[in-house]
Amino acid sequence: MISLLFSILCSSLIFVIFRMFPKYGINTFHAIVFNYVTAFTCGMTLYGNELNSNALSGEWPLFALIAGVLFISLFILMGWSSQQNGVALTSIAGKMSMAVSLMLMLFLYHEPLTWLKTLGMLLAFTGVFLVTWNGKSASSTHQGSLWMLLILFFGSGILDVVLNYVQKYHLENLSSSLFSAFGFGIAGIIGFLIMLWQILSGKSQFDYRNILAGIALGIPNYFSIFLLMHSYKSTGWQDTTVLAIINVSVVLISSVIGFIAFKEMVNRKKIAGLLTAVTAIVVLYFAGK
Repeated sequence: MISLLFSILCSSLIFVIFRMFPKYGINTFHAIVFNYVTAFTCGMTLYGNELNSNALSGEWPLFALIAGVLFISLFILMGWSSQQNGVALTSIAGKMSMAVSLMLMLFLYHEPLTWLKTLGMLLAFTGVFLVTWNGKSASSTHQGSLWMLLILFFGSGILDVVLNYVQKYHLENLSSSLFSAFGFGIAGIIGFLIMLWQILSGKSQFDYRNILAGIALGIPNYFSIFLLMHSYKSTGWQDTTVLAIINVSVVLISSVIGFIAFKEMVNRKKIAGLLTAVTAIVVLYFAGK
């Protein structure tokens, strides 16, 4: 339970840090690159002594590569989609991807779908939708850019399943802490090459503030993934219940922080969404017991 709570807190802290970037003129992509470098360093510093010849065997490197590519590519696509489709639709595509991951995990693991869990998931989807939807219709998107939303929707869900699947079946000789580090390391290498190309081609400039921002982002980012994977085996709940509770809780906490600290708009629909999200968490908690 402790790992679950701290995973939620770390994921929510990421939101707060991202929201502070514009205030300090941070290049978000550069900060993300250094965030991955920091996350890799965290994992290797804390758990590198566990690495041995046995740990390097198995099929996990393939999954680390997939995770690393998804980490960086989904982030880049999220930035493009925010510009083309708007922040609201992009946010919904990312957060509602929970539907993809939950359905895939139910199919892969043949988890029993009780009426209580079904109710909890329906409440979770409703709460997330009400909190993130701002009333803009899909017609406001640019023609030809809806594919970004579809890739974000399915890609984010697939990433959740990859992290869960490898933790469940392919980490016999390697801890989830080191797997997380390698996934971030691969994302960092890809991101660093892109950043280097941007700087050399004059498309962006190097700024030491981006390194500091990346460090501040990378520490909670590493532990959010590591603790998520640890929660799957430490809570005793079904994996779909753990993932649903974490996702809904992060949306709930992030929204409350946005209302209080960043003066984001509050209306009846969002309040209804928050209350629905709280109800979903309670229902999913009892469904997982």
